[in-house]
Amino acid sequence: MSTETLEQKKEAVVKQPAEALFSKRRKRLVSDPLSEDNPITVQVLGICSALAVTVKIQPTLIMAIAVTFVIAASNLIISLIRNLVPNRIRIIVQLAVIATLVTLVSEVLKAYSYDMYKVLGAFVGLIITNCIVMGRLEAFAMANKPYDSVLDGLGSGFGYAWVILAVAFFRELFGSGSILDFKIFEAIGWDNFPTNGLMVDSIGAFMVLGILIWVQRSKTGYVEH
Repeated sequence: MSTETLEQKKEAVVKQPAEALFSKRRKRLVSDPLSEDNPITVQVLGICSALAVTVKIQPTLIMAIAVTFVIAASNLIISLIRNLVPNRIRIIVQLAVIATLVTLVSEVLKAYSYDMYKVLGAFVGLIITNCIVMGRLEAFAMANKPYDSVLDGLGSGFGYAWVILAVAFFRELFGSGSILDFKIFEAIGWDNFPTNGLMVDSIGAFMVLGILIWVQRSKTGYVEH
């Protein structure tokens, strides 16, 4: 048997089949942050915006889209350049990438939805300091391939989004008696629905978020150690 034939056999043994685009492991990158490893209810990150922008659903939805975009895009960029970034300046590079993407989101919002920009302007800027974004860059994107990093970013973004949208739903419903500014209770004939002023205050957000964390952790059996 020739040396060439032996080498070909060795290569055939070593070569592993490519992982499927939607393998079980990759599906978990998206699904785990929705429940078992949720960035808000389990990791307790990104709490500030969950309390600050959730008085109504519309600005909350815009914030959720913005954060999801920033996490996924920054994960992609950092994963692509991770081998080129010296370890000692990696945090600076990560912040520069996040700040660039946040500025892009802010300018797009200012150009196409100025009213929403006035509502969310300060909070969009604070995405730069959102622990979820930095956490995923440091914990995942710096050590994984671009496609996996994008999936991880989308999963974290979706996990963040459903929680703040749920908080906004209950706050707008019971605080303003409406959903997306549509008067729900007036439509069903309850004109004198007693709206709860507590829900439009930050303490209302704390209460709703606390209940969501309790329900979600009870469902998954998560225990803080």
